[in-house]
Amino acid sequence: MVLYTSPFPNGFLSALHSFSWGLIFPCYWLGDRLVASFVPTTYEKRQRADDPCYFHALCIFITTPIYLALLVVSLPFAIIGFLLWSPLQSARRPYVYSRLQDKGQINGSTLLTEWKAASNGKSFCFGSANVCLLPDSLARFNNVFNTQTRAKEVGRRIRNGASRPQIKIYIDSPTNTSISAASFSSLVSPQTGDSNNRAVSAGIKRTTSMEYKGDNSGSNNSEESKDAKVGGETNEGEDGNTCIVRIGGEDNGHISDPEVDGTGGQMNSRGPADRSPESEAESLKGQTPNHKQKEGDSGSLDSYTASRESLVKARAGDGTVDQSTVNSKLLYKASLMKKTSVRKKKNTDEAFDHEISAFFPANLDFLCLQEVFDKRAAEKLKEQLHHYFEYVLYDVGVYSCHGCCTFKFVNSGLLFASRYPVMDAAYHCYPNGKGTDSLASKGALFLKVQVGSTPQDQRIVGYISCTHLQALAGDTTVRCEQLDLLQDWLSDFRKSTSSSSTANPEELVAFDVLCGDLNFDNCSSDDKLEQQHSLFTRYKDPCRLGPGEDKSWAIGTLLDPEGLYDEEICTPDNLQKTMESEDGRKRYLVFPTSKTHGSSQKGRKAALKGNGRRIDYMLYTEEGLYLEWKVEVEEFSFITQLAGLTDHLPVAMRLMVSTGEEDP
Repeated sequence: MVLYTSPFPNGFLSALHSFSWGLIFPCYWLGDRLVASFVPTTYEKRQRADDPCYFHALCIFITTPIYLALLVVSLPFAIIGFLLWSPLQSARRPYVYSRLQDKGQINGSTLLTEWKAASNGKSFCFGSANVCLLPDSLARFNNVFNTQTRAKEVGRRIRNGASRPQIKIYIDSPTNTSISAASFSSLVSPQTGDSNNRAVSAGIKRTTSMEYKGDNSGSNNSEESKDAKVGGETNEGEDGNTCIVRIGGEDNGHISDPEVDGTGGQMNSRGPADRSPESEAESLKGQTPNHKQKEGDSGSLDSYTASRESLVKARAGDGTVDQSTVNSKLLYKASLMKKTSVRKKKNTDEAFDHEISAFFPANLDFLCLQEVFDKRAAEKLKEQLHHYFEYVLYDVGVYSCHGCCTFKFVNSGLLFASRYPVMDAAYHCYPNGKGTDSLASKGALFLKVQVGSTPQDQRIVGYISCTHLQALAGDTTVRCEQLDLLQDWLSDFRKSTSSSSTANPEELVAFDVLCGDLNFDNCSSDDKLEQQHSLFTRYKDPCRLGPGEDKSWAIGTLLDPEGLYDEEICTPDNLQKTMESEDGRKRYLVFPTSKTHGSSQKGRKAALKGNGRRIDYMLYTEEGLYLEWKVEVEEFSFITQLAGLTDHLPVAMRLMVSTGEEDP
């Protein structure tokens, strides 16, 4: 299948479309700014409360007539442009495929060779997030603003989080409670107040980051990392390239490194004095006022405050160890794992590890985003993501009346990014959208990716589906119909793109993952039909016990928009700490609705079970995969790195694909 690298089949149509949009854009922009000036966010309201001169009111009084006059002048040109633009959409392709051509980065073809090196299998990491990148006037109804700047910052945070080095920290002693569940700085500095209040339960694996400055590179591999180890021996079942730190009870919560301890050295990380004013200014560049870094903000790894929880300090007597030596030891290579059956699970209450993390997972392989509606924002986001992901599909959907029953003003808002080559892609628009949702071409994006090859040169592939369902409350029937369509389309996509037969398999399917914003949760009484849908008999939800009941550690992913700029949740660190607290979740998450309780938010939160409305899903299935392989969840994360940028919590899942081959 040919992937579409441009929205139109020839240059003439592209030029005509650009001309028509050029006529429409001034009217569109003026209307957007006019509406936005009358829809303030809570952040702006707080700023204006401190303005005794009513400067903003004066600005609105002056600019409104100007906007209206220019809007009237631009309207005739917009009408002409619309008459040209609308019929062109019948020739428009359903997505734009972008591949980074920078040879300096590690590319997908290189990643494909890793499967052969990992004879027992490999792990893959998936992420999903609703980023609320609507036109600014519409985004303000969700209490977020400055869409263009947010798009750039969202991309920067995602690729910095995904490209950071990774270490795995295990607690060996059940009596050692000096390790903070939220921050690595607490782990290595138990004297801080936080570490005394927020202890990790014994046996839970913590994934955190070393000090890392985003280098705009998608490569997490280097020749130097091949022999990198921390703490001497690696854990049974762990790859030698994975950085492991073990905390023993006798160490009182300090990191133990035989080489450092043997020299009686001490590792010291870079402090504020090591950062130049220029680099500090660069870390804040491009952020909107409400996204400036505060103490404890780990959302952007370019800033000093971001490294507060990722500094490594180990006291072992007098003397120092050269920092370059420490850094070389902590380099991380791609997460090639040995098969799950021989890995020693460190989590005693679950078959896999789970956490609330201030960072996107290191070595994120696939990313699915929703609500990337604004075209200019999508371009900025794509440019940032290309620093890490080689393949991106964006501007997914249809416009005008093409392919759908009602007129579509905006696209589906779906965006997909991958480190692995995309082989096939297909998009379908839901025909039954209602209300304001019918103005967007919400639908489903289906992708087939190649993730490796066998020694016999058989392709190893995976399937990923991304969707965004009807949002309006009470539209249960609509969402169930969309779930039915989703399953049918997915089955058709698998059949149409398969080049294998049972007798002669040319391709081996490693995984099948479905993710997105489904706009219903597993605890609301109003969502019972969706909770019992047949989709959940085929696909597994790692956070779910059954219809109407989530696992105790699962939390909601929908934040209360009114509190987005409160100090408790406006930075990734603060949001992480708040989400780890039951009181914090009750205060800042939207909770399930109930017919038996009033509409009061506080009343619902006090009365209903659960930890908030979890409407962002990450599902997987074992059906249709290669029979001799086994797929298991290795990690599941709720992510706070986009604090202040969206009203959703991103989710991530790492799957281990085990081939069943025994170790030599």
